[in-house]
Amino acid sequence: MPWVTPSGHEFSFYDTKDNQRLVLKHTSGSRIEFKTDGSVFMKAIKDFHFDSSVASSQQPGAGGGAGAGGGDNTTGGGNPTAKAINSNNWFHQTRLPNGWGWFNNEQQHYTNRIENSYVSNGSLKIVAIQESFTDQGHTKEFTSARLNSKFAFKYGRVEVRAKLPTGPGTWPAIWTLGKNITENGGYWQTQGFGTTGWPACGEIDIMEHWGNNQNYVQSAMHTPSSHGGTINHGGQYISTASTQFHVYEMDWNSDRIIFSVNGNEHYRYAPTVKNSDTWPYDAEQYLLLNVAIQDNISRNFSQSAMEIDYIRIYSENAGSTAPPIWSDEFE
Repeated sequence: MPWVTPSGHEFSFYDTKDNQRLVLKHTSGSRIEFKTDGSVFMKAIKDFHFDSSVASSQQPGAGGGAGAGGGDNTTGGGNPTAKAINSNNWFHQTRLPNGWGWFNNEQQHYTNRIENSYVSNGSLKIVAIQESFTDQGHTKEFTSARLNSKFAFKYGRVEVRAKLPTGPGTWPAIWTLGKNITENGGYWQTQGFGTTGWPACGEIDIMEHWGNNQNYVQSAMHTPSSHGGTINHGGQYISTASTQFHVYEMDWNSDRIIFSVNGNEHYRYAPTVKNSDTWPYDAEQYLLLNVAIQDNISRNFSQSAMEIDYIRIYSENAGSTAPPIWSDEFE
């Protein structure tokens, strides 16, 4: 169980399947007490996995809000098989870029807690949760995770096998930004690469899905010539977008960028005139994964996850048997 708490503190979870409540109480320095509706028993702390980085309140994103319990492997960090993401591959972007919120009037805090992003049973889960959570001096009613890859690349093919969350107001995305973006709190900005603002840095949306338009997935380009409500986009309906895994693909070279799902192309960006306004895609980009919460989120929303089986990046013109130049299999 990935938390640390002083003696006497309790965490309570309700199992709707078995119709009973489970209370976990840290009773001493080395023991944890379990209480169900019918029994009480003890367990040694050494039998649990603890991640002190999750408990820390010193970093943005650790926050002071209540953690969320989980039932199965898609709904939260309460899963006892959950483990932290690979920090060699990913950076938790949690700092509010403008000091009080996120762009597009998003309603969530992004955190580095295992409740919001973890690996279990061979896949990554990014979990949006309805909960009151305070961080960086601001309280919000939702939490989620936003991951930046520590790998950047120019040209190549990206494959992401994913299953999407549900619920009106949810907004999952698999996308890229220019490594040179000046975004407060982003990984590459913290590494000293921030020189160019958005959209001049270029943005490539490999996959976006809005819970208000269930099963429609879209790809889009954001450049100085067209951004925000960009005219450069295309998509397709996938009837099982949230119940089955599908492979979302972006193939990028110096002439064009092609988007497809399960090998079926739905959009191609290839401007005739390529300059800094239309084609800021002659420099390295990095991956982002997140589930945002829009301001029209359903009142009935509790939590939902984007689940990713693998991410593989191949070099430009790589053959069908070529190994990826970078990947995360989330094992």
